[in-house]
Amino acid sequence: MGPPLPVTPPPVPAPRATDLTPRDWLEAGQSLLRRGGLRALKLRPLADELRVSTGSFYHHFTDFDAYQGRLATYFAEQQIGDMVAAIRRSESEPVARIRLLAQIVRRRGMSRLSIAMRAWAESDPRARASVERHDEIVLGFLTDCLETVGFSHHDAMVRGYALISLGLSKIHAPELDPETLMEDMIRILCIPA
Repeated sequence: MGPPLPVTPPPVPAPRATDLTPRDWLEAGQSLLRRGGLRALKLRPLADELRVSTGSFYHHFTDFDAYQGRLATYFAEQQIGDMVAAIRRSESEPVARIRLLAQIVRRRGMSRLSIAMRAWAESDPRARASVERHDEIVLGFLTDCLETVGFSHHDAMVRGYALISLGLSKIHAPELDPETLMEDMIRILCIPA
């Protein structure tokens, strides 16, 4: 008798339209934006991302324009607002809060999403309002953390702005270690001398 045949795991069943929530569709839209920008955000690729028919989209949204409006709002209000609130609840030390935000942003690929949202904001006032709200929330969070460690309000805002800008930049600097770069920036910008 020969060796046992490998057992093939059963295929993962595709979700049913009734199993999906509006949030699933919003997360899928963000995934498309992250990978391909606004030009990738279309109904067929969105349904393919969730492995459902395009018809199931209409269980949650009246039309694609309404969906885009919800997607724009979701970026700032539910997503970043909830994330900042969770960080405030889970970490009390201000520089540790900033580190945690940086880790979450990096792990979730939020810089790429933010860049895509900013490009979208050039042509859609809903996206522009969401990006502005996002920046208000994040800059407020960073400013609050930096004031707590001893920076003046103005210096805290400038340093927070620098952190956001650096997080969105795509500068080629092979001599800097990307694994330690964020910690180096936090040390320079967030810890008073």
